[in-house]
Amino acid sequence: MQQFIVSFGLLAVFALMFAESACIPVPSEVTMLLAGALAAGAVPGAHLNLVAVIAAGTLGNVAGSYLAWWIGREGGRPAVRRWGRYVRLHESDLDRAQEWFQRRGSVSVFAGRLLPVIRTFISLPAGIAGMPPVRFGLLTFAGCLPWTAALAVAGYAVGTRWESIANACHGPTYVIAALVGVAFCSAAWVFYRRRGGREGLDEA
Repeated sequence: MQQFIVSFGLLAVFALMFAESACIPVPSEVTMLLAGALAAGAVPGAHLNLVAVIAAGTLGNVAGSYLAWWIGREGGRPAVRRWGRYVRLHESDLDRAQEWFQRRGSVSVFAGRLLPVIRTFISLPAGIAGMPPVRFGLLTFAGCLPWTAALAVAGYAVGTRWESIANACHGPTYVIAALVGVAFCSAAWVFYRRRGGREGLDEA
């Protein structure tokens, strides 16, 4: 992967991030951390623009997500059963993503981008559920941008040490997932309490 990104630059970043969101498990942590490190000059002769790296990664994620959304809308589970094995996609992966989507609705498309495994496959249940394409695209962009930007900036900051950071990134990923879950549950609880309070006033 390193040689691919060094050789093809922004095109490689776009392609790898496209693949990740199209249900091919390419780790975005490695892609974006390395691209950010290249922007800092970590590899002699390969120098990318940090803003362009973030843009390429985000656009690749969005484009790949639309492909997965379309596959979900048109083929859904039959497509996964027929072709999923070629990209290491199993029905159990789709089950997890669909369960998350059903419980969280539209917000899952945004929040799912910060969750391990879920972020790779969340577009499929969104397509199966028939989420409107414009809403899907906006939520996807909003969820992908902070993730790709954070990884690229981290890679830029650590420079030549990007690989050690990438290897240690899986733990923090689960921490982020937990924080997102706590934040979502807290917001839902506040909304529930406020709604209950308003209903009590209305009844009075």
